[in-house]
Amino acid sequence: MDMNNSSQDAQAQFFVGIDLGTTNCVLSYRSISEENAPVQVFPIAQLIASGQVQELNQLPSFLYQAHETELAPGTTVLPWTQQPNALVGTIARQMGNKTPMRLVASAKSWLCHGGVDRREAFLPQSGQTDTDDIDKVSPLKATELYLAHLISAWDHQHASAPLAQQQVTITIPASFDPAAKELTAEAARNAGLKQVTLLEEPQAALYSWIDSNNDKWREQVELGDLVLVVDVGGGTTDLSLVSVTEHNGNLDLERIAVGEHILLGGDNMDLALAYRLKMNLAQQGKQLQPWQVQALAHLCRDAKEALLSDSNLTSVPIVVPSRGSKLLGSTLKTELTQQDVQQTLVDGFFPQVAVTEHPVQSTRAALTQLGLPYAQDAAITRHIAAFLTRQNQAQNNHDDSSSFIKPTKVLFNGGVLKSELLSKRLLSTINSWLTTDDSKGISALTGVDLDLAVSRGAAYYGFIRHNITNNNAGVRIRGGIANSYYVGIESAMPAIPGMAPPMEAICVAPFGLEEGSHVQVENQEFGLVIGQPVQFQFYGSNTRREDSVGTHLDFWMPEELEELPEIQMTLDAQQGRNIGDVVVVNLAATVTEIGTLELEAIAKDNGQKWHVEFSVRH
Repeated sequence: MDMNNSSQDAQAQFFVGIDLGTTNCVLSYRSISEENAPVQVFPIAQLIASGQVQELNQLPSFLYQAHETELAPGTTVLPWTQQPNALVGTIARQMGNKTPMRLVASAKSWLCHGGVDRREAFLPQSGQTDTDDIDKVSPLKATELYLAHLISAWDHQHASAPLAQQQVTITIPASFDPAAKELTAEAARNAGLKQVTLLEEPQAALYSWIDSNNDKWREQVELGDLVLVVDVGGGTTDLSLVSVTEHNGNLDLERIAVGEHILLGGDNMDLALAYRLKMNLAQQGKQLQPWQVQALAHLCRDAKEALLSDSNLTSVPIVVPSRGSKLLGSTLKTELTQQDVQQTLVDGFFPQVAVTEHPVQSTRAALTQLGLPYAQDAAITRHIAAFLTRQNQAQNNHDDSSSFIKPTKVLFNGGVLKSELLSKRLLSTINSWLTTDDSKGISALTGVDLDLAVSRGAAYYGFIRHNITNNNAGVRIRGGIANSYYVGIESAMPAIPGMAPPMEAICVAPFGLEEGSHVQVENQEFGLVIGQPVQFQFYGSNTRREDSVGTHLDFWMPEELEELPEIQMTLDAQQGRNIGDVVVVNLAATVTEIGTLELEAIAKDNGQKWHVEFSVRH
């Protein structure tokens, strides 16, 4: 769903890239009119403390629901307003360190959680009983508020070029499901942005690498190279494979694979460090309440970043918030050490494992607290091993589980991998797999700022997209959708007691179908039930790469197709049709510019059309 139109195009002065990160948001831009204009990062004005405003390259993705007694009148003034609608950014992060039950964090992770209603106001999620005075927001609303702050900050500096009139690209994890993509686009529309395109974060990082190296990027890769993009951010680990190909005699790039959605990143690491300190305190006879562990995780985030950025720093003191209980006294002090960080993060999240060691799925308890569906196995190296093994099977279409696809280059992205300690461990682990397999070692592509690359790459993508549309030079990463998609078809068979009619599947969007494409299922007719409640069952596959539009499956292995949440709806009975009629239809599908799928059923007798948006899970 591309929200551009020609009248707005004429008013746009900038290509803008927005990284809506789990931990930080970044906004970058590039002039449309200047041919060789550089991509620049926009300093975002924000409150850093009560009454203090500062411009920073990053806007922390936090929302704080302050109590009326916490801030004195006039202390939340921003350059563009006396009374902001929400406290977001650095001040929210700082205040939330002390009172975490009022802090909304990880809204992006909740936005892609299909097990909750992402439009329902349930954040901040807290087990506390004394939080009735806190205004709850939905993951969708929190995302809108971050965007609203970015828009206000930009418009204050660019009164003649408001953000709503610019060519905006917003980045999302490559593994975002269609619903999360659509919700991101919806948040942008609700915030007032009219011209929005979505771009996968690993691709954005690669675009930033191309831009920062100019034409010399071709000197770092050669034809046949396979680039593994490893993006470990605040909330997710995003994996992609990009092949270096040739087009019209020039090197070209094609994204050939995307990993599963892995909710594993900096948030998990902060929590792991917090529990390590909690156990240390417990050994001293000091017990923490759940809200204090939550606060400790936020404090560990800052301490972790300090220790990872300075190997000479031995420890960082931490003061745990207290409500003055007799057990704990007025303050509780501890410290996070360099040893804590190395043992917990390096060995816990980046263990040196064999490529045959894949994520371990343990048996879960029947009852669990409602929360984010974090990855059960915290070892990022095991997830990468599984991804490379799975893609080898997908690319070669065989079941050789002992081998893995062998990348020749790696591009790191995400704040976690800024740490040389962690990036070196990850690189050495991948190289150990290749060496054991008698393959050439892998090297890292250089020249990107891991904090800012995604936003910068998104702005550069806007420029590339504009150039290609106007037949100018430009390197665009080709790829299309990262999965094949199928719609379920109920078998026509006599009723059998105790057995539902078996489902078959028709491929309506094959792997790699480019955004903006429209395809038809040729020479096949189906019956469509109208006028009464029905359900559409969709399936996705990231391994069946060879299926074409119309491929008919009446049997598949469980690992081949993933059953996606069904869509329930009632299709209108119009134009003289009756409730319950079965209309003979042909099927067509469109992949929109934001990568979502729209299924179209076309009546054979009169061309009447019904549309099903696969992108939204009801």
